[in-house]
Amino acid sequence: MQPSVKVVSLVSVGRHPQSGRSRRAEQDGRAVELGLKLANAELTVVHAGNAQEQVLRQYAGMGLPSLTVLEQESDCDAVPVLVSFLQDKRIDVVLTGVRAESGESSGMLPYLLAEKLGWPLVPRVADIISIQGGAAEVLLALPRGQRRAVTVKLPFIASVDNAAQEARQTAFGPGLRADVKVLNVDSVVDEAASQWQISAAKPRPKRIKVVKAKTAADRMKAATAKPMGSGGKVMKDETAAEKAQAIFDLLLEEKVVR
Repeated sequence: MQPSVKVVSLVSVGRHPQSGRSRRAEQDGRAVELGLKLANAELTVVHAGNAQEQVLRQYAGMGLPSLTVLEQESDCDAVPVLVSFLQDKRIDVVLTGVRAESGESSGMLPYLLAEKLGWPLVPRVADIISIQGGAAEVLLALPRGQRRAVTVKLPFIASVDNAAQEARQTAFGPGLRADVKVLNVDSVVDEAASQWQISAAKPRPKRIKVVKAKTAADRMKAATAKPMGSGGKVMKDETAAEKAQAIFDLLLEEKVVR
């Protein structure tokens, strides 16, 4: 692995699926974890958005001495400022999550960055094994736990899958002491997103299972029956009273037969 490899991890503000509270995004945290493995303390973590967001301290608490913020409003497009930032520096690897947990959450950011920069894109990365001779050996995550090893030339953009190493716990103290470098950039308003009408998603109604029963008793039984699992075994734990009752029934049956 090259000792001078330059890695940038792009992070965003996540959202808890149940409570809706802001948090460290799951896949972005894995991207930072992979970046720390490759570049250690030389890792550059970049966020395009509000510099006062407290969630950024959760990323810094993973062991980062500093964090870079390209300050812009929430209605601005992050792609132009990120492209400008990455073009100014000689970057080898850019790590992102597959999809953001808030905002548009379209998963198009790594694809748009790769198109603008002219770099190759490696989607759904589970691990980066080595970087040697201007190329990296990357492990891709496939369905059913399968993996595929590919080789890609530097520089490239990789979207980190949930199969990658889980992000380490964040420490409050080091995250609070980390230096947040705020850069003033020429932001561009996202005209297309400003015309959208966003509303809360409603759960779709579930289909009612049609019960084919002839009598009312059969229909009532099917409606009140509990669902049974298709796999596993039913374990029965007989008590002493049940065992005694079984022995009594057996003796009574033998007596009646005689």
